[in-house]
Amino acid sequence: MSELSSLLLAMDTGLVAGLIVVALVVGAAIAGLATWLILKQVSKKRSAAKLDETSQRVEEMLAKAQAECKQLKKEAILESKEQDLKRRNEFDQEMKEKRAEQQRVEARLTREEDALEKRETEISRKEQSLEDQKKNLEKKTAEVQKTQEQVSHQHELMMQELERISQLTKEEAKKQLSEEILDETRRDLAVQVRNMEQQAKDEAELNAKNIITLAIQRCAADHTSETTVSVVPLPSDDMKARIIGREGRNIRAIENATGIELVIDDTPEVVILSGFDPVRREIARLTLEKLISDGRIHPAKIEETVEKVTKDLEQQIKEAGENATFEVGIFGLHPELIKLIGRLKFRTSYGQNVYRHSIEVAQLAGLMAQELGLDVNFAKRAGLLHDIGKAVDHEQEGTHIQLGADIAKKYKENAMIVNAIMAHHGDVEPKTIEAVLIQAADAISGARPGARRETGAGYVKRLEKLEEIGAGFKGVDKCYAIQAGREVRVIVKPEQIDDAKATFLAKDIAKKIESELEYPGQIKVNVIREFRSVEFAK
Repeated sequence: MSELSSLLLAMDTGLVAGLIVVALVVGAAIAGLATWLILKQVSKKRSAAKLDETSQRVEEMLAKAQAECKQLKKEAILESKEQDLKRRNEFDQEMKEKRAEQQRVEARLTREEDALEKRETEISRKEQSLEDQKKNLEKKTAEVQKTQEQVSHQHELMMQELERISQLTKEEAKKQLSEEILDETRRDLAVQVRNMEQQAKDEAELNAKNIITLAIQRCAADHTSETTVSVVPLPSDDMKARIIGREGRNIRAIENATGIELVIDDTPEVVILSGFDPVRREIARLTLEKLISDGRIHPAKIEETVEKVTKDLEQQIKEAGENATFEVGIFGLHPELIKLIGRLKFRTSYGQNVYRHSIEVAQLAGLMAQELGLDVNFAKRAGLLHDIGKAVDHEQEGTHIQLGADIAKKYKENAMIVNAIMAHHGDVEPKTIEAVLIQAADAISGARPGARRETGAGYVKRLEKLEEIGAGFKGVDKCYAIQAGREVRVIVKPEQIDDAKATFLAKDIAKKIESELEYPGQIKVNVIREFRSVEFAK
């Protein structure tokens, strides 16, 4: 019972506490609601006051804006009036200018109309004058025609009388007169041509002599004359037997390995090497000298020595080609062209070393090109390569000119270089002045005293051919080759060849010599016409 009372007491206490909490919460809610209602009333009063203040401000701003608008409107109206006035003034000014311009144009048109009227008047006056002149001209033309008919009639009568007196028809007289005029014209033309040629020759010869003299003074080249044989000295005649070998096996081995013939005769202490290929002949000479110096001469040693000498000589040829390009000052040549230039060291032409000749031509051409203001490098390059075909013409068919041009094309040389090579003997027309210089330099190098030689039989044959060519022309009395074949003197018959024909005869003989003969340098053709009138006083 006591426990139940305690439980109930505890429950009543909790309920009371809960009721108290509820009462507190409800009171707080009522208080909060009352506070909210009070705050809301206060807020409404404040909002009403702010609204009234705002409305007052808006009315003030609206009034101010209306006042500003009125002011702006007034200003805009004033500005518009000013712009309108300004435009009106500008329009008035423009109209004044246009009126002034129109007045000037009208005045100019008036002046032009006046000028046109004057011009029309003048033209009318001139037309009338021309008409009068035309009538006068027609009248004079009729008179002239009538006079011309009279003159023609008189001319016919005169021609008939002349034909009767001269016993020649009109065509025959015209032909005779034409022939006389043609002969006289030819003589005058020949005299003028001769004078002009002489003047041009004098001037050209003077300039050419100066240029060539300067070039020769600055270029000095040595020449070595070689033949188709080489001589190898021996220490004693006993060496001949060792060179021949048992049953001739050594000499056969040397000849087979080198392609050169060994001549061993009674000449004391020498062996002669004979062959047309100068490179092979040089290989044979060096081989034989090495074998004689070594003392061991047998087929195996001969083959070994020939092989070694060949390699050494190829190196020498390459070095010779490089030395030539360095001496001339030309660079950028193909290596094979350099080797071919080196091979020219062992070639000769009329006894003149082609290697030294090519270097001399390059130097002469370069010096002359420099004097004339031309391309010096081009002239030197063409001069060095002009005889390159002689390095291979024993191995291939064709002239050295064609072979040289083919070689230059093969190794991508300039087309003008190829033309200079082909034109240096006049086979083709030179396309550049440098090509003409190559011709001149080649002639200078070959025609220098002592530069070339020729056999006695060839020399005599050339002189006979010169005299034969000169004597083969009509009207030639005698012909002589003088100055070692450098000049041909042709004596003509004066009754058949006059002075005019003598000039053309010299040209014809020179052309025939150029086409039929090969010769170094140049040949002077001297045609002599002499007329003597002899009478005896008794």
